[in-house]
Amino acid sequence: MRVCMILEGSYPYVNGGVSSWTHQYIQAMPDAQFVLWCIGAKAEDRDCFKYELPSNVAEVYQVFLDDGMKPTGGKGHGAHIKPEEMEQIKNLLCSQDVDWDVLFKMCRGKGFNHMDLLRSMRFLDILDNLCSTKYAYMPYAEYFHTMRSMLLPALYLLTTTVPEADIYHATATGYSGLLGSLAAWMYKKPYIVTEHGIYTREREEELLRAKWVPSGFKQQWIELFYEFSACAYKYADVVTALFGRANLIQQDLGCNPEKTRVIPNGVCYEKLAGIPDKKPDGYVDIGALVRIARIKDIKTMLYAFLELRERYPKARLHILGDVDDEEYMKECKELIEVNHIAGVIFTGLVNIIEYMEKLDFTILSSISEGQPLSVLESMAARRPVVVTDVGCCRELVEGEPQDTFGSCGYCVPPMHKARLAHAMYRMCVDEKERRQMGENGQKRVKAFYTHKLSMECYDRLYQEVLSGRNRV
Repeated sequence: MRVCMILEGSYPYVNGGVSSWTHQYIQAMPDAQFVLWCIGAKAEDRDCFKYELPSNVAEVYQVFLDDGMKPTGGKGHGAHIKPEEMEQIKNLLCSQDVDWDVLFKMCRGKGFNHMDLLRSMRFLDILDNLCSTKYAYMPYAEYFHTMRSMLLPALYLLTTTVPEADIYHATATGYSGLLGSLAAWMYKKPYIVTEHGIYTREREEELLRAKWVPSGFKQQWIELFYEFSACAYKYADVVTALFGRANLIQQDLGCNPEKTRVIPNGVCYEKLAGIPDKKPDGYVDIGALVRIARIKDIKTMLYAFLELRERYPKARLHILGDVDDEEYMKECKELIEVNHIAGVIFTGLVNIIEYMEKLDFTILSSISEGQPLSVLESMAARRPVVVTDVGCCRELVEGEPQDTFGSCGYCVPPMHKARLAHAMYRMCVDEKERRQMGENGQKRVKAFYTHKLSMECYDRLYQEVLSGRNRV
């Protein structure tokens, strides 16, 4: 069985939850041959892998978005573009009833060049018409370059080499979902989408904060990614999520309910369950197993820790993870310096199993999550958690209705430093409760969230799609 994993901005270039999941996933299927189809932002990252690829990775196809901006093609006449194809380009820009079959056929046609299209008079006519009807009060140069930059990556990706496989498996619905849809259309092979978070919601949050997107065009960018999701949902045979509420969101976004199903994350329970408790040293050590990124809201964590130290001075905060955003890391360190926050340790990448021995409990202050592996790892290691109420964090802490193990931590609203600080304080002062919560969490992981259980679900899913029993 040859499986093509379609990855966007994650494995094998960066560390993080999706990358860790992918690496463990491939290792857990030694009898399958994997092809990695990797989308990166910059060509300078080619072959700069953060992981040693497992032996069952047969090929790696790398495609970088900045390569699509290189001047190629002819004189930009767009002579090969048909009227019905230009109509679908217009629909994509307007986010209305896109016929992706037409666009796929156009991009795979002989002689098509995405730069020719974007330099053509036909494309300029579309822009002029849209500008006069929807963006009459926007600066035309800003409008022109924004619209071209929206289409360019997608059209470029649709012209790149498509690896052949028995199954295509995308880990998001954005550009990776678009490529998976193209592959399913070309080769008529099964296609699975696994969303670790709801991709479009996460992109929406990022775009609303983004400085590089002109304020008048943020909504247009957001709607474009919703169109990519709609495409992925249409062509996928099965769309999985990590928890039930995420499936409902997928359905609200247009996914056929018959395609959706839940497959939870899982962790290597045996490796984590044997980690001993931290030896008492008079301090309470808090771990944050996160990459340094804005979506993890490290700043609120630091403000909350500052409040905690005022009430409980013998607390230390260990932030364990790679730097995803250098600018944000600089801002966090400036915040620590200006506010004189003592007891914060940035460890960089560490061996989680070894470092967990130094921790009493862990914290996650994200503003968006799916089903975080870091929380499951902490629970498996008998470390209770303080988490924000995002994704399925509340279900992990409190359990599903059929789960009688009890709470394994505290769940607080996102971006609420006072509630976060108070939850950490309660965890610090009550060692007996902390230990009981740790036991509860470990039992929950053993029952519902082991890597073995998760991989058995995916193995059955692969067999189903290969037999064609679940086609919708």
